[in-house]
Amino acid sequence: MLRLSKSVIGIEEINAVTKVLENEYLGMGDNVKEFEELLSSYFNRPTVCVNTGTSAIHLALQSLGVDKGDEVLVQSLTYVATYQAISATGAKPISCEINPKTLTIDLEDAKRKLTPKTKVILPVHYGGGVGDLNKLYIFAKENNLRVVEDAAHAFGSIYKDKLVGAFGDICCFSFDGIKNITSGEGGAILTDDKTILERIKDARLLGVQKDTDKRYSGKRSWEFDVEFQGWRYHMSNIMAAIGVEQFKKFPGFKAKRQDLAKLYQTEFSNIERIKILDHNYQEIVPHIFTIQVDSDQRDELKEFLSANGVQTGFHYFPNHLLSKFKIQDLNLPLTEKLHKNLITLPLHPDLDEEDVKKVSKLIKDFLKV
Repeated sequence: MLRLSKSVIGIEEINAVTKVLENEYLGMGDNVKEFEELLSSYFNRPTVCVNTGTSAIHLALQSLGVDKGDEVLVQSLTYVATYQAISATGAKPISCEINPKTLTIDLEDAKRKLTPKTKVILPVHYGGGVGDLNKLYIFAKENNLRVVEDAAHAFGSIYKDKLVGAFGDICCFSFDGIKNITSGEGGAILTDDKTILERIKDARLLGVQKDTDKRYSGKRSWEFDVEFQGWRYHMSNIMAAIGVEQFKKFPGFKAKRQDLAKLYQTEFSNIERIKILDHNYQEIVPHIFTIQVDSDQRDELKEFLSANGVQTGFHYFPNHLLSKFKIQDLNLPLTEKLHKNLITLPLHPDLDEEDVKKVSKLIKDFLKV
């Protein structure tokens, strides 16, 4: 079976974790500090690591003062983690349409849904692409909105000659098991806002003030103050040890993902019945590769590929159709149509060109093109 996605690890990660186990300090300590310093150097920007990408978004929003009664503009086509991070603050996610070329937020629809309660716009960098971030930041500035980027898919991607995460307001990454790099589970928040940064550092450690530096040196605070709601969201040394080794391998992972995506593009470029995203894989490092086919054939194609040893997926079921986030009379016609056409193909560094050609040929055979 060609797997849709997988963790790609080796002896380096195993040895790094073993060393942490042998040191018998598994919580947040010097390994986390090392991983944060690597990321800060890479992005040339302060970085705070946490235990998941979901908690990264939650903490970013909470640190901005997002609370009950506030609204956050976000596309419906995203993993439910994005919405749960918003609702965890007490705020309301306002579901927006997508741009059909990039599957990122439709800014014109977001503009129509702006209200006095809107506090944040949260773009989701679907598949590693970011859409028109310049226009989004202009819109945010004009309307006094903060921007929290869900860049879970976009580690290593470039936008206008800059690394995604190296600029802008607040950017959140995920390092779960199948992302562009993994720490097993994990996430990171990047921002130049020092006030926000300090709030996040404390909030990830249950709100205990100034506990971060002590944790880095294997200590903890015994007498302290807490002024706001915190969470047990810190990253562990085990996670960070994996992340450090993965970061060292990222140049190879990046090249492999980009080369495989380019090959998929070439295989499908002149087939009318298959639509692909308008992405430049010289700049984008893809977490997933998604195509669009006719909705009445999508599920059958998935079964056909599975029967021939190819695992596929659907990214994603729209959040505005989920019971928790459903709003009466809310319709997003484009999202509701396109999600039924989407099928995600295998993409990870353990694949090779022959695997991509096999998947592509099977799809062409099924569609008779």
